[in-house]
Amino acid sequence: MDSSVPPPLPFEPRPRRRDRHGRGMRGPVAPPQVPLSVSRGESFRDLVQDSVERLERRWPQLAEVDFVVRDVPVIDLEDSVPLGSAVPAAKGRPAQIVVYRRPVEIRTKTRDERALLVHEVVVEQVAELLGLAPESVDPRYGQD
Repeated sequence: MDSSVPPPLPFEPRPRRRDRHGRGMRGPVAPPQVPLSVSRGESFRDLVQDSVERLERRWPQLAEVDFVVRDVPVIDLEDSVPLGSAVPAAKGRPAQIVVYRRPVEIRTKTRDERALLVHEVVVEQVAELLGLAPESVDPRYGQD
C-alpha cells in the first residue's frame, strides 16, 4: 500500500535568529588586539611577567624559578592576607614564587598602582628566596 506521506527529510539546522533587522550577526565588542578584550587575570599576569623580566636581566638565576599567579591565598581567618609567597626548591621541584591577584587588586585603584605593588611583591619574594635585602635585588625598591 502506498502512503501519500513523503519520507522524512534529513535533519536541517534551524536558521540562527540573532540576525535581527538584517544587520548581520552580533560579534565581539572589541577585536582581540584591543586591551578591552584582555581579562583582569591576563592583565595581572602580564604585570607579573614584566616585573620578572625586569629582574631577570640583573639576576639570571631567576630563569630557574617558577612564577605563579593565584587568585587568593589559602589562609586561616585569623592571619593577615599575604600578597605573595616564596617556596624554596625541593627534590624534583624548582623554587616557586606566588603572587596573589585579588589581594593586590583590592589594595590598588589604578593600573600604575597595581604595577608598582606587583613589582614590590615580586622583589620582596625574590629577596626572601635569595636571602637578600629587597634593596639589593632591585636598587629602585621603595623609591617609586
